[in-house]
Amino acid sequence: MEKPHKKLDAWGETVELTLSIYYVTDNFPREHRFALTDQIHRAALSVASNIAEGAARQTKKEFANFLHIAQASLSELDTQLEIAKKLTFLSGEQWCKLDAQMNHIDKLLSGLIKYLKSGKPQRTPPHPSPLTPHY
Repeated sequence: MEKPHKKLDAWGETVELTLSIYYVTDNFPREHRFALTDQIHRAALSVASNIAEGAARQTKKEFANFLHIAQASLSELDTQLEIAKKLTFLSGEQWCKLDAQMNHIDKLLSGLIKYLKSGKPQRTPPHPSPLTPHY
């Protein structure tokens, strides 16, 4: 069964960001495992989870609300990664990559919210006419 969230670029990009997060936080000091590291993981997971939950909702308004929650989790993640950078747990290169991913995801979410609020009907793929010859 194909879930609707799996068709969204925002969800796919967020999954990739989450994988990046897990990779870089694996090198964080162990004494921060149950504080900053776990909080970063939860925030990253929350972004993807809220996109998925919103896509499964019945109305565009509900979906947009969950996308706003995903954006809030993305801001939370940005703050936590900024702190990790200032603590020198992240290299400049790691920070730049994660920051670029977060900015891209934020733009995708903003665009999707704008589309949902525009009131435009969702696009459906065109069906070929039964009179159209198929070669």
